[in-house]
Amino acid sequence: MPLHANEKIGRNDPCPCGSGKKYKRCCLEQQSATYSLWAQQRDESDELTRAMIRYVRDNHEDLALDAWEDFHLGKVTRRFSWTADEQMIFMPYFLFHWNPEFVGRRKKALPDGGVIAHSFLRANGLQLSDLQRQILDQAMKQPVSFCQVVTSKPGESFQLADVLTGSQSDVMEQMASQQAKPGDLLYGSVWTLPDITVLGCSAPIKIPLSWKAEIIGLRKMLRRRIARQKRPLNTEDLLRHADEIRATYLLIRDSFNTPPRLCNTDGDPLVFHSLTFQIESAESTFEALALLAEGRSKEELLDDAEFDERGKLRSVSFEWLKKGNSKISSWDNTILGSIKISEGSLVAEVNSEKRAKRLRDEIEKRLGANATHQRTVAQTVDEMVAKSPKWNSARAKIDDETVDDILRDLEVRKQIQEKVQKQVEAWAYQKIPILGGRTPMQAVHDPDGREIVESLLLDWERRADEGVHQPGIRPASVPSASC
Repeated sequence: MPLHANEKIGRNDPCPCGSGKKYKRCCLEQQSATYSLWAQQRDESDELTRAMIRYVRDNHEDLALDAWEDFHLGKVTRRFSWTADEQMIFMPYFLFHWNPEFVGRRKKALPDGGVIAHSFLRANGLQLSDLQRQILDQAMKQPVSFCQVVTSKPGESFQLADVLTGSQSDVMEQMASQQAKPGDLLYGSVWTLPDITVLGCSAPIKIPLSWKAEIIGLRKMLRRRIARQKRPLNTEDLLRHADEIRATYLLIRDSFNTPPRLCNTDGDPLVFHSLTFQIESAESTFEALALLAEGRSKEELLDDAEFDERGKLRSVSFEWLKKGNSKISSWDNTILGSIKISEGSLVAEVNSEKRAKRLRDEIEKRLGANATHQRTVAQTVDEMVAKSPKWNSARAKIDDETVDDILRDLEVRKQIQEKVQKQVEAWAYQKIPILGGRTPMQAVHDPDGREIVESLLLDWERRADEGVHQPGIRPASVPSASC
């Protein structure tokens, strides 16, 4: 049994694995042997990397900037530096995989390593040790992918699952496992060597769990690419589609340094528009506009509609939808706005100027003379907050000291916590864009949806532990897909 980092067991104490042997004759020997293998591999790997970098700087330094641009798929967002943290993931790409002839192209043949690696082998292959040759062979053949920590033994090892292929590996790793927790996401490569599997390289960032949906969207796209072959994704697929996989990593990485900007999923600034039309008939208006809810049947849209005593449509609300999303591959559809039809009136709401113009054109084209535009009201987020009666009242009447005084009352704090808890629990029944407009309760009935929901719940738990959320508040759990 492996030791927890804080446990102190004497060499002559009984081994905690329960074998009945002394610790020094049992698990300590095994741990020492494994650590020795890891240390030897680490030393040989570091020596190989230093030799390859010297070779590059002596012979091919001019290629580094070309590889840097290709690494970024032609959209360089930061300057190249030999000492930047990004070298942790760029240098393995440059040394082991970079081939300018394949960049941006659909690869029919399986890539067999980069031009630098092959050039280095021709010049220095005879000087390498057997282990260094094995390390270089793995570095050239193993893809860089998204992995998630399944279990962790801090300071010793962790079990990693490739999110794209589903394969799992027990990885000996002294350093990266120190802070690793089950559920953590990373972008890296796993190398299998004689008697040991190691983390060959990894990016210098820990990927937020909120990005798991985007990675699952990438997986769905790759699965569609091989759907005709009726088989699961494998290592060769990840090598062929390395550019698409790296593009997702770059999207995640760049999000860390992007200043907050309130935009919709089209990239348009958030400006809320409310369009009001006078209409002649709720029923004819619904018939003309129902197709704007792409992918939903009229029967579904009418589930929550109101009818008069004669069965005539009185009011109905539905969402303006389109299939998929050009920026977020995990979304099955995108909510562009909302439409509310009632007797004599149509109110449509969208969150950008472009969408407002587009929706007005659609309504006037589909309804013609049966609809008359009355007004369009536009407000920015700041304007909406400033005009809110609740906000202005609170700002005028309640200062920080008053709030502190209120929260000192235990009964008040309990009531607030109960109210917040109810709101959070309702999350399971709310439509969420990252789930393609489905509720978590709906999403868990397919494997990909359930995986996204689980990542969102784990992300909430992490944030709660970090003090981001109010203590004791937890979202409702969701049933298994089989329920």
